[in-house]
Amino acid sequence: MYYEFLAIERPLTTEEMAYLRSLSTRAHITPVSFTNEYDWGHFKGDTLDLMKRFFDAHVFVANGITGTFMLRLPIKAIPMETANSMLSFGILDFLPSESHWIVRWELCESKKFDQFGWEDGPCWMARLSPLREELLRGDMRGLYIGWLSAVSRGLVDDDELEPLALAGLGELTTAQEALAEFLEVDRDLLTGVATDSPAREDKAPVEEEMDEWLDKLPRDEVLTLLKQILAGRGHEAEFSLKRRFSEWRRGLPGDMNPAVQRSVGDLWKNEEKVRMARLERERREREELEAKRRKEREAYLERLSKDFSGAWKAVQQNVERGTGAAYDEACRALVDLSEAYSIHSSQTSFGKELRDFMANYKRRKALIRRLMMASIWGEE
Repeated sequence: MYYEFLAIERPLTTEEMAYLRSLSTRAHITPVSFTNEYDWGHFKGDTLDLMKRFFDAHVFVANGITGTFMLRLPIKAIPMETANSMLSFGILDFLPSESHWIVRWELCESKKFDQFGWEDGPCWMARLSPLREELLRGDMRGLYIGWLSAVSRGLVDDDELEPLALAGLGELTTAQEALAEFLEVDRDLLTGVATDSPAREDKAPVEEEMDEWLDKLPRDEVLTLLKQILAGRGHEAEFSLKRRFSEWRRGLPGDMNPAVQRSVGDLWKNEEKVRMARLERERREREELEAKRRKEREAYLERLSKDFSGAWKAVQQNVERGTGAAYDEACRALVDLSEAYSIHSSQTSFGKELRDFMANYKRRKALIRRLMMASIWGEE
């Protein structure tokens, strides 16, 4: 089992680090992290309590089939109606406190069996933790992927609508792609949801827009933001400001999000189209690869036919080495020779050459056993 906690908003105090040490003598503890691996036993701490008190991100992986990712976000970062619409118990949960959300994504029964080895834990934290910054900016695609994981598992009825109509589902960030992998979202379903999803319009703000918005910002809200900065919560103030500004910009004329909510049944129809197109593409690729290999094989056999005597000498050199690996190589070469004779000479000629060749090696039982298994030599 692998546990990792990450503090992003502020570093841990000396007292907090001492408390964490009391929970584990083996853990690696720094001012911004707590990491531990267990081959046996269990972590004594309360994960949810630690997230509420100290940390902003958490990864837990165990037994090769279980994974949990958690983020702590200011309560204003996710509207209550958004949380309620995205909620899927056991897959995407929203655990509120007075000031924060604890968002929890879970996969309890991985189908890959090696998806959640403890050695992969550090990689998952590095890949998934950028989701927090995205959510603070108002990008809800990470939540949508959690909801889509429930759809992928058949836990959402076909007549239900998407919780949100989101743009940019066809251009996921690296962290969002990692989350889809972590939750094992059906890849065809994930590709299919992009079918009718418009592109995001992340235009850089112009100074006139910023001036217009700041002029309308109430003085008491400005003071609240300044106090957050003075109190060492500048990161929170920055993202709160950026998120609200982005929401205002999306409401400007000509910048409306054209995305519309679709039913789950529509998403599965898109998945079927994507899957059928993928299977057809893979079929063509297999045929092209097979044709290429066949052409290469034919060219190789033709080259072999131009120097049968040299090929027999090479086989003899391998047999004379007398090792298992050499016999394997000799057997493969004889299979190739058999095919080359069939195309460019005759099987009769090959049979005669093989009998003459084997006259000196009838005591090589390991070699004979290999040739019999390859169906180019019988009992004599």
